[in-house]
Amino acid sequence: MGNILTVNDINVYYGAIHAIKGISFEVNEGEIVTLIGANGAGKSTTLQTISGLLHSKTGDVTFLGESIAKVPAHKILTRGLAQVPEGRRIFLQMTVQENLEMGAFTAPASTIPGNLDMVFEQFPRLKERRRQIAGTLSGGEQQMLAMGRALMSNPKLLMLDEPSMGLAPILVEQIFEIIQQLNKAGTTILLVEQNAQMALSIAHHAYVLETGKITLSGTGEELAQSEQVKKAYLGA
Repeated sequence: MGNILTVNDINVYYGAIHAIKGISFEVNEGEIVTLIGANGAGKSTTLQTISGLLHSKTGDVTFLGESIAKVPAHKILTRGLAQVPEGRRIFLQMTVQENLEMGAFTAPASTIPGNLDMVFEQFPRLKERRRQIAGTLSGGEQQMLAMGRALMSNPKLLMLDEPSMGLAPILVEQIFEIIQQLNKAGTTILLVEQNAQMALSIAHHAYVLETGKITLSGTGEELAQSEQVKKAYLGA
């Protein structure tokens, strides 16, 4: 299992605000790695920096052994790194299938039918609703669609930003089961999540972010047992 992503000493500013303060971590192939932390800790900012939407003043981000720190966001996608943004951001006026096809805009047209079949196999609900307008789907179905759309580009690394946000507890469990299935099928996953308990229960490795710094790291199991994490994030 090789290293797929290395984030090395990134510092990100919003104007005068120092949002990310010297973060370093890595993701190995085949893993689920999670970043947990309170709202405003810098989790989404970290993902946006990796995917090229924001830029670090220092350090580097390497993906599959090559620096992507200066690569434009749309080109990063073609290299095999896809992000499911916070709030899903699907195309509400388009059908489910049209949304999925939009996810394949960087892939050769010949791969679309096979990738559609793969997504429909992972998400049978989307197959049933393939002709439905996406805006009429439930929150859980919209999250599945956002994940399916990202998978259409055949990513080597899938970044998920708050996939459980706004979902009923039963749907949260379903989404996390799907994340585990995707990982077992070979997709490496970097997960940002406020539901620390669920995230740690499926993560191989986990990092705790507090006000732009990593304060703790370990396996998902180790952090789930940590008194500090239990107090701060698991309501113990």
